[in-house]
Amino acid sequence: MTYADKKILVVDDEPDVTDLIEYKLGNEGFNVRSLNNPTEVMREVRSYMPDLVLLDIMMPNLNGIQICKMMRSNTSAIESIPIIFLTAKSEIDDRVNGLESGADDYLSKPFNTKELVLRIKAILKRIQPSQDNSSAATITVGNVTIDCERHRLIVKDEIIILTATEFRLIHVLMSRVGVVQTREELLSHVWNYNSDVETRTVDTHVRRLREKLSSEADIIKTIRGVGYKISED
Repeated sequence: MTYADKKILVVDDEPDVTDLIEYKLGNEGFNVRSLNNPTEVMREVRSYMPDLVLLDIMMPNLNGIQICKMMRSNTSAIESIPIIFLTAKSEIDDRVNGLESGADDYLSKPFNTKELVLRIKAILKRIQPSQDNSSAATITVGNVTIDCERHRLIVKDEIIILTATEFRLIHVLMSRVGVVQTREELLSHVWNYNSDVETRTVDTHVRRLREKLSSEADIIKTIRGVGYKISED
């Protein structure tokens, strides 16, 4: 997978941070733009249409969580753009709040730029159609269908917009109907991370996915102390 055509928008009120990230990502072949004024983000997202947004949480006038919620509530293609939070706030509750606002991932400052690049590439890889043997054109369980080619979820004939991570999560679960997936396995298959990453990340995304499934939320079963599975019952 090449990254020369992948556009990254970096939003942080500290120019030193955006300059460093822009330099590092540029060396990786990404097309990068930076913003230090959070009030200009929505306009820039609409005009630039990035493939991914790196977003600081603690910014004046408009914080990252507010911006993330604005993007996720938008009715255009903006809604599904992947978001990674970059922030000095490292407490568990802050991570959960960030993920529940619609972010795909979370990296605490100070961060290793190599780790940042790996996480960006992992998310961009999720957007690509899966190449494993479980990738049928569509997968249907009850009233829920995932269209793998169009990267969308259909619930009772209604198209539901998902983020890249949400789609990958439901795809992994629906590709293995009836098979329990541990949180560690989901971190590996969906996030491409080792199990030393906070497994609460999985729980937060499952909760968001259930909200979008609405009346069909019970299709995702919790296996207490283990993980999750899709059930046809």
